[in-house]
Amino acid sequence: MTPSARLIEIDYPDFGTAAPPARPDANEYESRLRAARAAMDDRNLTHLVVYADREHFANLAYLTGFEPRFEESLLILGPRDTALLIVGNECEGYLPISPLWAANKLRHERFQPFSLLNQPREHSRMLKAIFLDEGIKRQSKIGCVGWKYFTASEHHAHAIDLPAYIVDTLRELAESVTNVTDIFMHPGHGLRTFCSPADIAYFEYTNILASESIKTMLFGVRDGMTDYELGQLAAYPGEPLGCHWTLAAGQNTPGLAGPSGKIIRRGEALSANVCYWGANICRAGWVADTEKDLPLAAQDYVENFAGLYFQVMNEWFSLLTIGTPGGVLARLIADKLPYDKFGIFLNAGHLIHLDEWVSSPIFPGSDLPLHSGMAMQVDVIPSSPVYFSTRMEDGVVLADASLREQIQTRYPDCYHRMQQRRRFMIDTLGMEVPEDVLPLSNIPAIVPPFFLVPNRVFAL
Repeated sequence: MTPSARLIEIDYPDFGTAAPPARPDANEYESRLRAARAAMDDRNLTHLVVYADREHFANLAYLTGFEPRFEESLLILGPRDTALLIVGNECEGYLPISPLWAANKLRHERFQPFSLLNQPREHSRMLKAIFLDEGIKRQSKIGCVGWKYFTASEHHAHAIDLPAYIVDTLRELAESVTNVTDIFMHPGHGLRTFCSPADIAYFEYTNILASESIKTMLFGVRDGMTDYELGQLAAYPGEPLGCHWTLAAGQNTPGLAGPSGKIIRRGEALSANVCYWGANICRAGWVADTEKDLPLAAQDYVENFAGLYFQVMNEWFSLLTIGTPGGVLARLIADKLPYDKFGIFLNAGHLIHLDEWVSSPIFPGSDLPLHSGMAMQVDVIPSSPVYFSTRMEDGVVLADASLREQIQTRYPDCYHRMQQRRRFMIDTLGMEVPEDVLPLSNIPAIVPPFFLVPNRVFAL
């Protein structure tokens, strides 16, 4: 029998905070490059060309620890032992951020057309000349890595999402130029779907930052304040953003909107998210003390919408185990939270990394099994013209016994916090949380339906 949701009063647990963990060292980045070269060998590629710009940087950062703050960048893995990183004027001074470059294990060249308009252009070679020096020729087999790969039902099989001037130059030189972005981003075999202990420790740190911001905002909601005043409570610490953070006051405000000076009113809807690399924490509910503050048609919000959501998300968590096909979770949400009432359109959970959305194994008919090392976003988004929404959008990691042991050995405090959160979800919220699941957020599955009483939350 499915347990029913109820409201309880709690003091939010103090799981502690974390100092910024050490980022991966040159040895870890070298191991990632070796894995990329092994994938190249599996596909008989002679070269891998990895593109990055400010919005689409995650694959390059994963391989090198460098991500362009301006401009575009390009990484070339080819016959030479050391990869080449091509950067523009301003990114050249940022190269020491890469442990590989700092250890003289990464070459670089300046290509000034990557720079912003009207900056100096007279001190770099043509892109074609650089490619030729990297051994790209007619018989080369080039794999391009952007930020999307395409299935046959979406686009032509060899469609590439890199800028045309780069792809045109490659195809001028080589007959075989294909899209191999799936090497890094495919939910079944993508390299970035297997997070290392260092990745997980960093993502736990950013989840703490983001969830503490949301918690402070929840406890700071006041009738009559502006959304700017509420947003200031997030206390941005300076970590890179995974996406623009949002604050939508009122049911008619688009969900991706930011603060605009709106007045937050009792009886209106409210949602907010804070997103850093590897973390996106979101809550949605009502500016209210009780259901009597809500519009008349929505006054059964707790029992007929948000409570049902909480119940089904408990079932979702119970299935969140290594080996479960993603289609099983997709079917659960489709069956138990039907679209005509809950309006859930996107995937019932997805993978997160340095980019907010990598890919997802959870879609109708998916036979892709969940695997150890997946950093997942508990991102099941209801939407209703009557009830607005509700949310427990937090980060979790799936880890088998071996990965859990590695995390515990290298990052014992991080591991302890994750186990504390899991026990809280089980003991206080009454949820079924498999041992594979390591919660990252400091407000794990805490869902207050009424933001003027944030201590009143759902449990089972």
